[in-house]
Amino acid sequence: MTAAAGIAARRNGWTAAIMALVAAAMVGLAFASVPLYRVFCQVTGFDGTPGRAVGKQAPGVVAGKTVSVRFDGNVAPALPWRFGPEKTTQIVPIGGRQIAFFTARNLTARPVTGRASFNVTPTQAAKYFSKIQCFCFTEQTLKPGEEARMPVIFYVDPAFTKDPDTKDISEITLSYTFYPVDGPQGRS
Repeated sequence: MTAAAGIAARRNGWTAAIMALVAAAMVGLAFASVPLYRVFCQVTGFDGTPGRAVGKQAPGVVAGKTVSVRFDGNVAPALPWRFGPEKTTQIVPIGGRQIAFFTARNLTARPVTGRASFNVTPTQAAKYFSKIQCFCFTEQTLKPGEEARMPVIFYVDPAFTKDPDTKDISEITLSYTFYPVDGPQGRS
């Protein structure tokens, strides 16, 4: 083997190794992108994603400041449940800890597991809407014919009243959609 051929073989080896590392990094990033995007949205309120305030306390009521919160519940066509809010609207004091209940019923003769996705509109309000506890943080399994009350504990951060982008917002909508877990049949 000539010296030039040896150098070319080493370059090809390095190039192949670098390309393999790039491919591995791209695969790793593809798997990490969904959780990273979810964290980004929760931190920034991007795309209507409310913040998680697990383990935190509500900051305290701002005297004389309220906002209407509308609740919406939906079910993906592949999930055989009925789901919705017990009350569709609440007038809530800004900064105060609030609770709202949703009910879900399994309409089948077998256990079915679902998971809720959620968003807040208008999107400018999302970063100020914080959930302390929510059924949407985990999967929910309902037995055949079972009906369950599902609470969400939340508050609207007092900074909502100081943001020029939210000064004209009088109603915030918290919307949930339940999807089946493990395919269209749900988990058995």
